[in-house]
Amino acid sequence: MGSPDEQVLVVPRDALVPGDGWLGVRRTDLVDALAVVGREGRFLRRADAEEDPAHKQVIPYLVLRDGDRWFLMRRTRAGGDARLHDLWSIGVGGHLNLGDGDVAGGLRREWSEEVAADFEPEYAPVGLLNDDTTPVGAVHVGFVYVADAAGRPVAIRETDKLEGRFATTDEVAAVRDQLETWSRLAFDALTA
Repeated sequence: MGSPDEQVLVVPRDALVPGDGWLGVRRTDLVDALAVVGREGRFLRRADAEEDPAHKQVIPYLVLRDGDRWFLMRRTRAGGDARLHDLWSIGVGGHLNLGDGDVAGGLRREWSEEVAADFEPEYAPVGLLNDDTTPVGAVHVGFVYVADAAGRPVAIRETDKLEGRFATTDEVAAVRDQLETWSRLAFDALTA
């Protein structure tokens, strides 16, 4: 987890997730949502943003595929956030920081920080991910993208915190109940 004093990008909740919101991935063209972030986004201290349901922290969230396989990761107990220990994930993502410029910049930074690969994929937008059923989800909104490794090798950078490999849809489905909430919602949306 980042420092409580880290500055993270937020938008007013109602600007992206009006009313009671929704649960899951809302498939939509992200152009309008990105315009909202550009127009109404501002930086807050992370510790304050985590306690402020009037704002949503903007998270680029990448699901990496290799054809019909998924890059499946498992968090080890060495990771910083105990809430995520031993859970599986199909998503790479994180908070937007001051130097990122925009959602695309944050997505590229997260790719380079989390994944060891000698290429950068093309990111295809999928939609917005929302989950107000948990305290963590209530203060975050995901901009979901999919990319294809196209047979190129990919590995985890922080092997002390994560392990990962490409897995079939059946293998991911077998651990669906142990996926992090956002990964479960993204998997369900992408396999529907």
